[in-house]
Amino acid sequence: MWRDPYARRDYNPPAMNLEQARSNMVEQQIRTWEVLDQDVLDLLYLVPREEFVPPAHRALAFSDLEIPLGQGERMWQPKLEARVLQELNIRKTDRVLEVGTGSGYLTALLAHRAAQVHSVEINPALAGFGRSNLERHSSDNVTLEIGDAARGWARSAPYDVIVVTGSTPALPDAFLEQLSPGGRLFAVVGEAPAMEARLVTCVAPGEHRSTDLFETVIRPLVNAERPSRFKF
Repeated sequence: MWRDPYARRDYNPPAMNLEQARSNMVEQQIRTWEVLDQDVLDLLYLVPREEFVPPAHRALAFSDLEIPLGQGERMWQPKLEARVLQELNIRKTDRVLEVGTGSGYLTALLAHRAAQVHSVEINPALAGFGRSNLERHSSDNVTLEIGDAARGWARSAPYDVIVVTGSTPALPDAFLEQLSPGGRLFAVVGEAPAMEARLVTCVAPGEHRSTDLFETVIRPLVNAERPSRFKF
């Protein structure tokens, strides 16, 4: 008679083949989402995503979904992380502002490509989790701070790249003012169910060009700027 092996108390399911799961993520999720920059794809093999995921969700590290980080916060989908890296075209001389450290995984990816990353997290518990993950991976060109950068972070401005990891109903002018000439900014702008992933380039002092890349919905920043409401 057939018996379900999962019903046995002493049964241990086979360990996840990490490298196969990582390869499947790259080939089936990320390449198919127009991420073809080989340097970006190589980086996804270099930085172990599973080591930045909360232990309870490690089996989901390579899944095409957002991963809970606690207190309502979530880790981006892998394809979004990779697409943002590709669109920003980060150079080894770039100074980066990351608004929202989260697990530290995107921070680590940015650090591999940039000269310096300034990452600001408003949630102290989440900042501690991100810091511990980054310390294990020797990201020595990362400065982590606790604070509210929903309207920019003037302390270390200007920046060559700004990445806003939570959505914002309106894009604050401060972000644009803190971009260096030639700098690039990624932000998800709008309110659910209609948000646009937007790339903004500073083409000259005070002059910016915006491109809407795709539609998505992500959790808003704490204290995100909202559009002004006219009263009659």
